[in-house]
Amino acid sequence: MRRLSTIKLAIESFTVDGDDIIEKLIETWERFKVPVLVPFLRTLMYVALAMSVMLFIEMVYMSLVIAFNYLFGRKIEKRYKWEEFKDELESGSFVYPLVLVQIPMFNEKEVYQLSIGAACGLSWPADRIVIQVLDDSTDPIIKGMVQVECEKWACKGTNIHYQVRDNRKGYKAGALKEGLEHCYANECEYVAIFDADFQPEPDFLKKTIPFLHYNSELGLVQARWKFGTYSSKTYLLFVLCLFLKFTLNIRRLTIKLVNMWYV
Repeated sequence: MRRLSTIKLAIESFTVDGDDIIEKLIETWERFKVPVLVPFLRTLMYVALAMSVMLFIEMVYMSLVIAFNYLFGRKIEKRYKWEEFKDELESGSFVYPLVLVQIPMFNEKEVYQLSIGAACGLSWPADRIVIQVLDDSTDPIIKGMVQVECEKWACKGTNIHYQVRDNRKGYKAGALKEGLEHCYANECEYVAIFDADFQPEPDFLKKTIPFLHYNSELGLVQARWKFGTYSSKTYLLFVLCLFLKFTLNIRRLTIKLVNMWYV
């Protein structure tokens, strides 16, 4: 009986009406806001201000680097020889070097058609280009879809090879390495590598291969990135694209500024 009375008193002491609950919540909020929330928000404000200052300094620095590079940097036309390949009556398309295009894939359901179609649509003589699709997909359905896509382009006369392997050693880099071991790959003079979500412009090879062909000291030509229509679908993708563009531009300009005096 005594225990029940104690429980009853405890319940009555914590029983309040709706107005009392709201008042207690407001009172608790006021006590919490000043000593805890305000300093936290103030700290975030200072951090954001510091980051804004750092971003402004970086933008000013990069503007100076770009201006200095354009005023005093050596133009790419003066550093490297570049000439467009032209068909000749005697040689025909053999004036173009044989190029191997590698496309490593791994369960690329959303983009495999776009990437294969872009590679097969490159503006290059059909007898001087080899498309190699290196499929490491673990999903048999996706693997079948990629194979069917390759067969479709093969029926159109495209020299395309669909390659699979029984392991994923080295992942995409391993697939690229094993792809170079095929006999037809060894006959190619140059190799162009596109990731599964890359869609090169039709004139990509015509713009890049001459740099390698006429400049024996070059071993690699890297092209710039552009982002497709997906970047405009959501705000998050738009922000990510801006960040990637900013990062890639900094890396490209920094490398160019450092190397322009040594080439």
